Amino acid sequence: MVKAGPHKARNRGDTMIFPAIDLQDGRSVRLYKGDFAKETIINPDPVDQASQYETAGVGALHLVDLDGAKAGKPVNVDIVKNVRAAFTGILEIGGGIRDQTAVDLYLEMGVNRVILGSVALKNPELTKQVIAEYGPECIVIGVDGKNGKVAAEGWLDQSDVPMTDLIGAMVAAGAKYFIVTDVDRDGTMQGANEDLLGFLQEQFPTARIVASGGVRHLEDIKNLEKRGVVDSIVGKALYEGTITLEEIAAFNKENVSC
Repeated sequence: MVKAGPHKARNRGDTMIFPAIDLQDGRSVRLYKGDFAKETIINPDPVDQASQYETAGVGALHLVDLDGAKAGKPVNVDIVKNVRAAFTGILEIGGGIRDQTAVDLYLEMGVNRVILGSVALKNPELTKQVIAEYGPECIVIGVDGKNGKVAAEGWLDQSDVPMTDLIGAMVAAGAKYFIVTDVDRDGTMQGANEDLLGFLQEQFPTARIVASGGVRHLEDIKNLEKRGVVDSIVGKALYEGTITLEEIAAFNKENVSC
């Protein structure tokens, strides 16, 4: 039996910023434009980093198993388990989740939301099956790519499938959350692709488009809100100091409904 994570359910109006921890070789790193060779080590101990986020009270955390994304299966499982023990807020994980066994592994661990990226593109039937089984609050679709086209396999495989096609198919299957990453913006501190994200939110009003890649500060996040994009993921901006854990915690507490 899959158990729920230790947080209350979100309401439609809740707006959240998710600080990100990307796992590679057991460490917390940041990549530049999705290039695995261009890493910056943020913290050699990701569990310690998650504990700092817990202390700050940010309430939400986005984890990516980069090794898993390359291997096509979960790799940093023990670290994720220890992060779950250290962090009591909403926890989501992506990277290498390509079958139901991996989905079950994380949900049974108490992870709240599992992100399906490559498998949503390459095995839509399985994706639809797990959405039907676990519901849209637990199964999130990761839509990564460049120039409006989807990339897969840890961004190593660029397809010709338009993001709109993938999102449309998954909305029809009952999906709600879509983390959209413009790979060319990721780790660049150039600002989010507001035009793309706003367009997708407008095209799919029942979906919840989550901005990822390039987000620099609260001003970017507020500009995205004006386009209807109310959730964001921040990575490099946190480590560059253009947004702080305190700002994220205050923003999330202010915007979560009772």
